[in-house]
Amino acid sequence: MIELYLSKVTENSESEQAGKLYARVSYKQAMDIHDMAHHMAEHNTAFSEGLIVGVLTDFVKCTREMVLSGNTVKVGNLAIFKATVEANALDTLYDAEQDKVASATIGTLAEGQKTGPAVRVVKLLAQSTGDFTREELKKDVKLAWSDKTKAEIAAAKGGSSTGSETAGGGSDNTGGEPQNPGGGDDGLDQD
Repeated sequence: MIELYLSKVTENSESEQAGKLYARVSYKQAMDIHDMAHHMAEHNTAFSEGLIVGVLTDFVKCTREMVLSGNTVKVGNLAIFKATVEANALDTLYDAEQDKVASATIGTLAEGQKTGPAVRVVKLLAQSTGDFTREELKKDVKLAWSDKTKAEIAAAKGGSSTGSETAGGGSDNTGGEPQNPGGGDDGLDQD
């Protein structure tokens, strides 16, 4: 089950969302390769936790190697991993005044430059696939308010929490799917 809390956009923000409440995921813990290997070893596998750590560690190294070679790595029912770039806005391929060409490098353009490094930032993109697409997750996910948010809702109502406030179908549902304007926990794009 995914527990949610409410985050309020700063009242003095100049955006349309100022003062609005948005659901966010309350993460329980960050699981590393060792935690995942331990979890996987508990699923009646013939493989030891140490062997699983080794395989996962090698998988991460090889995925990085393949992505940096310009390949995409599709892990069925999870994600497609690939490199993506944030590009600089070049005016031209060649600036005759400065005798400068566009370069396949990372950097920033100085003010007034017409050409230079084509890329500002390289990032890893993880695009969901199979069982992890938005539509598939929507079918299987169970949402509930965190205990702290249940108490905040109860206080706002002027009573005590009944424990039945769930996001997505409980008796005190705040309505529909949580909205996520411009960020938060919605995407898989990782910096």
